Amino acid sequence: MIFVTVGTHEQPFNRLLEQIDKLVENGVITEEVIVQSGFCTYKPEHCIYQKLFTYTEMEKYVLDARIIITHGGPSSFLMPVKIGKIPVVIPRKFKFGEHINDHQVNFSHAVASRMGNIIVVENVEKIGEVIKNYSDIVSHMRAKFENNNDIFCKQFEQIVENLFEGIK
Repeated sequence: MIFVTVGTHEQPFNRLLEQIDKLVENGVITEEVIVQSGFCTYKPEHCIYQKLFTYTEMEKYVLDARIIITHGGPSSFLMPVKIGKIPVVIPRKFKFGEHINDHQVNFSHAVASRMGNIIVVENVEKIGEVIKNYSDIVSHMRAKFENNNDIFCKQFEQIVENLFEGIK
């Protein structure tokens, strides 16, 4: 199953839903697709969709999905990352009226560069290729999520232990 979420931002992200629906219609995607469509005005004809899901439903779909496709909102792509999945992130763009600026483009690329655990696809026309090659693409990526607070605490504990060893 593929789970697609566009978050809860009030500007439609029809460009993504139209492309996913077209890929299902053309047989590029052959598995079930469940879509959280948010404020999109496009109604998918070949996918199961609902405007919003509860947080518990979202967790279940993310957990069950083979592939998660999200917009570039951090809340949407961090949920799969936290459980060790690598989401496909399509950032909303200002020029298409999908957001107030291009911060999702910049932020998504920064996370991909720094963490290496999301796949950023700016051109929706490329989603089909990413889906076809998803298993191969993610086999070369690290899915582990490292929480900065946990890393800091471990490093701090080590510093404290080293200080006390000198006192013994």
